[in-house]
Amino acid sequence: MLSSVAERVYWLGRYLERIENSARLMDVYSSMLFDLPGTTDIGWGVLLDITGERVNYAAKEGRIDELPVLKFLITDQSNPSSIFSCMKLLRENARTTREVIPAEAWEQINDLYLDTKASIGSSMGRQARRNLYDTIISDCQRLGGLLSSCMSHNTAYTFIQIGRGIERADMTTRIVDVGSISLLPAFKKYGQVGHYMEPFENVVWMNILRCLSAYQAYRQHIHNRVKGAEVVRFLLQDEEFPRAVNYSLSALNRYLEQLPNHEEVQRAVLRVKRITCDAKVYSLLENGLLDFIDELQISIADIHDELSKTWFGPVEEPEPIKAVVIPKVSKKPVAKKSPAMKTKAKAPAKAPAKAPAKAKAKSSPKAKAKSKARPKSTPKMPAKKTVRKK
Repeated sequence: MLSSVAERVYWLGRYLERIENSARLMDVYSSMLFDLPGTTDIGWGVLLDITGERVNYAAKEGRIDELPVLKFLITDQSNPSSIFSCMKLLRENARTTREVIPAEAWEQINDLYLDTKASIGSSMGRQARRNLYDTIISDCQRLGGLLSSCMSHNTAYTFIQIGRGIERADMTTRIVDVGSISLLPAFKKYGQVGHYMEPFENVVWMNILRCLSAYQAYRQHIHNRVKGAEVVRFLLQDEEFPRAVNYSLSALNRYLEQLPNHEEVQRAVLRVKRITCDAKVYSLLENGLLDFIDELQISIADIHDELSKTWFGPVEEPEPIKAVVIPKVSKKPVAKKSPAMKTKAKAPAKAPAKAPAKAKAKSSPKAKAKSKARPKSTPKMPAKKTVRKK
C-alpha cells in the first residue's frame, strides 16, 4: 500500500486511542479532585502539566480554574491536542481512507464527531461533561471492536493497531502520572500538618485503576488492598492486562513483525520494554517516579520517530543525469577554397549560454521534539512510496 495511506490509517488509530484515553484522563482527574480534601492545594494546573499543555494554555488564558482548563482541553479548536481537535483529525483521516476501512466504521466516526460537536455546543456543566466522557469512551470502544471484527487483518489494519499501541502505551503513562500528585510537595505538606494521608492516597490510586477499567483485573492479580507501588507495577509491567504498558509494547512488537524493514522500529520498542521491565517501582515512588515517567514518554516518542523514518519518510529523488551532447560530424566533403576566396568569412556570433537552472533544494522533514507533548496533528503527506507486505 502507499505510504501516504499507511500514514493516514496509522494516525487514525492514534487519534482513536487518544480521544478515548483523554476522556478517561479528564474523568479520573475530576473525580479524584472532588474526593480529596480541599486543603491539599492541588489544582487544575497539574492536569495541564500531565497533558503537556501548560505553555499553550498560558499563552491564551491567564486564570487556571476548572471550567477554563477543561474547555481548553475538550472543546478549544486552537488547541491541537483537545478532544474536539483530535475528533476532527480522526474524521478527516477516516474520510480520506474510506476505501480501506469498513463503511460502518466511517459512519460511526462521522456520527461520533457530529454528536460531540452538538454536545460541546450546549452546557458544559459537571454532569454534562461526565455524560460526554461516557459517550466518547463507549463509542471509541465500539469502534475498536468493529474494526477488529469487520476489517480484513491486512497491512492497513496492522498500521491502525500499531498507532493504537503506541498511543495507548503513552496515555497509560500519563494516567499513571496522575498518581504522582500523591508525591507532590502540596500533598505531602498536607500530611505533615497531622492528617492521616493513607486513605487519600488510596483514593488517588483507586481512581486511576477505575479510569483504565483495571480495578477488577488488579484485584484478580493482586489480592491485597490498593497500594501505590502495586498499582504502578501492575500498569507498567503486567504482561496480561491490555492497557498495561508492557502488554501494549508486546502487542506492538507482534504487529511490527508483519511488516517489511521493521528491524529498527523493533529495536526502539525493545529498548522501551527493557526500561519498563527494569524499573524498580518501590524506589521510584520514593525518589523519582515523575522523572521516570518523563523518560519513558520520550522513549515512546522515539518509537514514533523510527516508524516515521522507516515507512512515512520522503523518498530520496536521484540526482538528474546531465545529458552530454556530442556534436555530429559532417560527412560531406569539404570544398577547397580558391585563391580568390582568401578573405576570412566572419564567424557567426555565438548565442550567450543560458545560466544553468538552480536545482530546487530538497526539503528535509523536521525532527519532532522529544517532549511530553505528542504530535498534535497529522503531518504533511510525504512523497508516495510502496509498503509491500511480506
